[in-house]
Amino acid sequence: MSSRARLYSTGIFALGIVAVGLGVSNPYEQQLLTIIGIHTLLALGLNMLMGYAGQISLGHAAFFGLGAYGTGIFTTHFQWSPWASLPVVLVTSCLVGYAIGRPILRLSGYYLAMGTLGLGIIAHVIFREWDTFTGGASGLVGIPPLVVGRLVLGLGRTGFFAVWATVVLFFVLCGRLVDSRIGRALRALGDSPGAAAASGIHTAHLKAVIFSFSAVMAALAGYLYAHLLGFISPSSFDFLMSIRMVTMVVIGGMASIWGSLLGASVITLLPEWLHVFSDYEMMAYGLILMVVMIFLPQGLTRGVLDAFQRARTLRGAASS
Repeated sequence: MSSRARLYSTGIFALGIVAVGLGVSNPYEQQLLTIIGIHTLLALGLNMLMGYAGQISLGHAAFFGLGAYGTGIFTTHFQWSPWASLPVVLVTSCLVGYAIGRPILRLSGYYLAMGTLGLGIIAHVIFREWDTFTGGASGLVGIPPLVVGRLVLGLGRTGFFAVWATVVLFFVLCGRLVDSRIGRALRALGDSPGAAAASGIHTAHLKAVIFSFSAVMAALAGYLYAHLLGFISPSSFDFLMSIRMVTMVVIGGMASIWGSLLGASVITLLPEWLHVFSDYEMMAYGLILMVVMIFLPQGLTRGVLDAFQRARTLRGAASS
């Protein structure tokens, strides 16, 4: 997709978001759409790492939790303004992401998956056991909402627009990044790390940078999540959340910005459709991954586009 077409489609998408936000008045539906926006931000960041750079992460919920608990601790224990905690949380996640990504991304394949899995487990243990600041297993309560002038951003219409405005902003940013020299370097890294290194790309540094960028997006999603809900608990940032994030990327389509939106929507709405199977959630995600990887290995987005293309080809052949 060209830069102009990408910008045009994002503009249409933004207008659609405005129409949906003004048209939906049910509080539960507004909350559900807001959570889809937060999950889209998570999936988009992980897609930049997995889909474009080809680096898997099974512990990315750690950075989601870092953003949520970071701002939660600053605002509840130290009475910081939520806006003052935002740059601290983002810079910290950026530095932590780079510092961890530089050594851990030297691994590959199963070893990389296990390394990132360990990161997620360690973070979850800290969130659960450091109860002096995190509230332990009971969670952290009393996180103040975001306030802009007299406007309070909650889970209603105001929170919806705040989250989706952030999503649109990162759609534009990631689109520009993908179309840049860095984006071409990322695709080269994902296709063949050896060939990328031979062409002069500093692969170790690039891996750490994109890991850090993805961590910042996850932390920002956690920041929004904490202030919109006002309550967080370790269960929201466990291993299952990391698996959900990977599933969003795979189902929607790796190396697809719009696939992140589709994957996040499907995985967020799935429990609403299959609530009777809530005890088998992990099994459901595994089955979905198997089916998608077998029948739609490039994800739903590319699979649907390919199906339309085949249908057009068949209609053209039949008419001729």
